[in-house]
Amino acid sequence: MNHQIVNLLPGLYFVATPLGTARDITLRALDVLSSADLIAAEDTRSLRRLMEIHGVPLNGRQVLSYHDHSGTNARARLLTALEQGQSVAYASEAGMPLIADPGYGLARDASEAGFLVTSAPGATAVTTALALAGLPTDAFFFAGFLPNTTAARRRRLEDVKEIPGTLAFYESPKRLAASLSDMADVLGDRPAAICRELTKKFEEIRRGSLNELVTSLEDAPVKGEIVLLVDRAAKSEVSENDLESDLKAALRDNSVKDAAAIVAEAHGQPRRKVYQLALKLAKSD
Repeated sequence: MNHQIVNLLPGLYFVATPLGTARDITLRALDVLSSADLIAAEDTRSLRRLMEIHGVPLNGRQVLSYHDHSGTNARARLLTALEQGQSVAYASEAGMPLIADPGYGLARDASEAGFLVTSAPGATAVTTALALAGLPTDAFFFAGFLPNTTAARRRRLEDVKEIPGTLAFYESPKRLAASLSDMADVLGDRPAAICRELTKKFEEIRRGSLNELVTSLEDAPVKGEIVLLVDRAAKSEVSENDLESDLKAALRDNSVKDAAAIVAEAHGQPRRKVYQLALKLAKSD
């Protein structure tokens, strides 16, 4: 057996569960599940099955259902257990709780009430996809699930268009083609990757531009759990002559500081660099 009974402090323990492959669970997660006074789960059947696979006995403990639709009564029951000095373990169906999964309301209320809130961390689909996609990982923005309707989805894409990092989304197979098409229109035809069924038997990483990925779905549709990654916008090249020309025009009606700010934002250039050039031009006039 790869678990042991440990003395847990009273508090709330968020437990990461595998994305697919059962052996991806951590030894500490097994220890917490073995030792907690009370266990709650987004999907009680899948957690019971995971515990059975790893030989973690319930020993008469209940596995309570807690998810986004379970209401305030379920949360109140868990908070009551914390008030009584118990240790409570909570696991979402796959991956880390709270990462596009239930648990935020529980974490907030437990923290505000002064209880210990900690985690037995582990697999997360978004970071697993980032490691495999072949896109930059120095900065990324996790946007969760996009809205269902086209208009709302395109508005959301406009909101994240200029973020200087790889964009990460969760998406359903049914909406994938529509989302990719909207992304190509709103974001431009950027490099992207469809990462599906991570750690499972049919794991696949499909890379290409957004338009290429749309075309690929016509010949080979996908199923399963999907993380969609999109590269950041390419930096536009701007010549020194263009900067000088735009600064001279801006300086006619604006202060040096304001002219530099306007031109820097228009070209996506560092403000300090443009400000120095604006000062030079202002002095030469």
